[in-house]
Amino acid sequence: MVRGLLNKLVSRSLSVAGKWQQQQLRRLNIHEYQGADLMGKYGVNVPKGVAVSSVDEIKKAMQDVFPNQSELVVKSQILAGGRGLGTFKSGLKGGVHIVKADQVEEIAGKMLGQILVTKQTGPQGKVVSKVYLCEKLSLVNEMYFAITLDRKTAGPLIIACRKGGTSIEDLAEKFPDMIIKVPIDVFQGITDEDAAKVVDGLALTVADRKDSIEQVKKLYELFCKCDCTLLEINPIAETSDKQLVAADAKLNFDDNAAFRQKEIFALRDPSQEDPREVIAAKADLNYIGLDGEIGCMVNGAGLAMATMDIIKLHGGTPANFLDVGGNASEGQVIEAFKILTSDEKVKAILVNIFGGIMKCDIIARGIVNAAKEVSLKVPVVVRLEGTNVDQGKRILKESGMALITADDLDDAAEKAVKAAYK
Repeated sequence: MVRGLLNKLVSRSLSVAGKWQQQQLRRLNIHEYQGADLMGKYGVNVPKGVAVSSVDEIKKAMQDVFPNQSELVVKSQILAGGRGLGTFKSGLKGGVHIVKADQVEEIAGKMLGQILVTKQTGPQGKVVSKVYLCEKLSLVNEMYFAITLDRKTAGPLIIACRKGGTSIEDLAEKFPDMIIKVPIDVFQGITDEDAAKVVDGLALTVADRKDSIEQVKKLYELFCKCDCTLLEINPIAETSDKQLVAADAKLNFDDNAAFRQKEIFALRDPSQEDPREVIAAKADLNYIGLDGEIGCMVNGAGLAMATMDIIKLHGGTPANFLDVGGNASEGQVIEAFKILTSDEKVKAILVNIFGGIMKCDIIARGIVNAAKEVSLKVPVVVRLEGTNVDQGKRILKESGMALITADDLDDAAEKAVKAAYK
């Protein structure tokens, strides 16, 4: 199951029969400094900046890159929004600061290695391993710009707003007339007329209109050539020297394009991702961590969603989405169990296999071997059906493991919920 489709299916399914659960999306997200560097390569105007990861690197950057700057912008780098209003667990307020040059080392030093909590990180926060030092531009107008994929028009959609630098969701609610949407014909590409509509929607005050149109076209070129799923700049700004500048950079990329975007995907920062997802990806498993108590191991995205739904129906909450696929080996099944048992919130595990390409005996041997390597401290409910089901059930029976067997999906979910909450 390709991850692009998986992402769509799972995001639709996670809110069933109860509260919305935390979800991890299957797409590459890169840091702001990496996005700014990529934009610069495509001729997009970006502020001069450098990412640093130590006090020594801060000192070197101040000497080599910003020797004459009186003020700089110091930005913590994590893969989450809301940094400016975030709070470090150390007590420092704000993940973005404008400071005098002689204060850069102090402020950046207080950010590095610390955990920043924002409205998007959850209470656990994310560690700041790099800080982005940027020149402070003289901005005269801040706006919003984004390119995303639109199902309705079946192609890229450019979104622009003449106000920016704040939550676009709030602006959309309060001032919907300020936001314009320009669909682009994916076969024809962006035209001068399309780009002009976007520029007019930004309501520029000082930036050169012709140059700004070219900037919009370059951003669209980047979006297409790099297989982006999202390109968001908030704010995109006009400067006092009449330039349109990307003062921010948020880019996501389609995981299915990893084979042809090797340089971009080499930028992935595993330290910012759920470690279970990193391990799962290495084992070629489709795993998404959730907030529930019942671990799920299923073959096929559709069956996985049905399993999650019926767990909710019986009053439980799924701890994950885990699709072992149709050609999983015993080793992958073992890795899947290791991932499930590494989640301290899991109180029961439900294995739901409908064997077609995936054979039930392989799953059964994987479960038995996993039990030998992993200390199973929670009840395991198993429902097997399909190819080699009799062999699979025999392997489980002869293993001597204390498993809870189920006849069908409804029975399995009911038993898993009962076992988890008894």
